[in-house]
Parts: sequence; C-alpha cells; structure tokens
Amino acid sequence: MQKNLKPFLKWAGGKSKLLNTLKIYYPFEKHGHEIKKYAEIFLGGGAVLFDVLNNYELDEIFISDLNPALMNAYKIIRDKIDALIFELYNLKNLYCENRDDNIYYSLRAEFNDLVLEKNFNVRTAALMIFLNKTCYNGLYRVNSKGAFNVPKGNYKNPAIFDAENLLNISLALKNSEIECCDFKEAENFIDSYTFVYIDPPYRIINNNFTAYTDKNFDEHEQLRLAAFVNELSKSGAYILASNSDSDDNFFEKNYSGMKIINVKSKRMIACKNSSRIQAEELIMLNYEP
Repeated sequence: MQKNLKPFLKWAGGKSKLLNTLKIYYPFEKHGHEIKKYAEIFLGGGAVLFDVLNNYELDEIFISDLNPALMNAYKIIRDKIDALIFELYNLKNLYCENRDDNIYYSLRAEFNDLVLEKNFNVRTAALMIFLNKTCYNGLYRVNSKGAFNVPKGNYKNPAIFDAENLLNISLALKNSEIECCDFKEAENFIDSYTFVYIDPPYRIINNNFTAYTDKNFDEHEQLRLAAFVNELSKSGAYILASNSDSDDNFFEKNYSGMKIINVKSKRMIACKNSSRIQAEELIMLNYEP
C-alpha cells in the first residue's frame, strides 16, 4: 500500500536523486518472500528508508546514525508527533511574520545550546527541522565542537514542514527501533531475513564535504565498515551499499565477493546549480538483484 512518505529534511548526500537507480537493485523482486526486516545504519535524510516503507511491508525496522540531533528528530516524530507539529507551527509563524535575520541566529544559538548540553527533546527536534529548511542551501554542517554553523538562507517563503507527511512518517515508524549509535550496534538485529542499506559518509576524495557530525569518518572507519559488511554478508543478510568511486580499487579490494556497479549521480552539496556535476558513484550488493 502506497504511503507517500517523503524525507522531512534536506540532506547533503541524500539519495532522492538516485532512488530510481537504487530501486533497480532492491532485493525484493527475487527475494522478497525471504525479507521480513529492514536496517539502515547511516540514515541521514532517509530517502531509501521512506521509499522502502512506501512500497513494501516489513515486520521490523532498525535505523541508526551517529548524529544525535538527527536521531532525536526521528524519535520525536515517532513518539511525540503532535507536540512537534505544535512547535513547528509556532516557529513558522514567528519566522514568517517577522522576517528578521536575528530570529534565525537566535534560534540557531538555542539549538546549539540544547545539542551541546545533550538536551534532546521536542524543542530540539523542531529547531533542527526549522533550521534545515531556512539555512543556506539546506546544509547540515557542524564545527569541531559539534555546533551547527550554517548561515541563514535567502528564502521568500520557506516550506518549513509538511504536517501530513510528518504524521504519516510517525505512523510508519511506530514499531521501529531508532538508535544513535555506531554502525556495529546493528549486528544483533541483522540476520538472513534482513535487507540492509548502507550509505556512509563517502570515502574522501578531493576534500569532499563530509561534516555531518563532529566525528571524522576517515580511512580507518572505511576499512572498519568494510570488515563489518563482509561479516554481515556471511549471515545471509541482503546488503546494498553506496560510496564514491575511486581510482585505487579500494572497494574491489575490501568488499570481498560483492558485485560493484558504477553509476552517475548529481551531487547536491555545491553552492551553485552549475557546479552540481555528474559524479561517479558505486553501488555494491551481495545478491542477485
């Protein structure tokens, strides 16, 4: 049954533009009778999660990311949707009626105070959604201290939230497990009945943007993830992974036994549309699509 769920955040590296390609490689057509669970361990904006939920019925969902503010937003949508929508209406009215730059920066400072104090609640989630839809280019970027530092965007009438979409997401996530944790924490959930999508911060080439959190996903982390994926593959899980292409055969060397497919995607983190060029990406899978 179509639920028409859509990402509620803009997200650098999000997969909305690549969905039509990714869907070709979902395992459901050939293996759907065996798949009862879904896991996504670098969630971000959730484009693939929502596409899967729109089109397939699953018994259990596990979603995680290392960004605590992001995972708080998902938890609040699942558990306290009415209070969240109330806060968002208030923020939208405050911002749209006044059109004062100082309001944006005051709310950004409030959000950073809450995050740095690890005070994750309805207000924190509402501020994250508000800032995401009113900041420059919809970018989520933090400094080395974990503070969100993106300036205000120039929007005449920003669509800050879609109440109906948020309500639908809340219903779809009611029985899901939502965690802010290292990717290895999903190990106990994933088994031979699980479709796993893995979209980590891409391997850094030419200093590409990866500052979604204050933690570096460096070469050591890429190798640790590759070892984890290889172990998961032995469990019989259906694994689909994305990453950037490279000239050094890193993925061919470290993702043993996986099919590797080159695709093109329009990167969405450049400042100008003219510089959002087609980039080579990789899709990796351990099953016959």
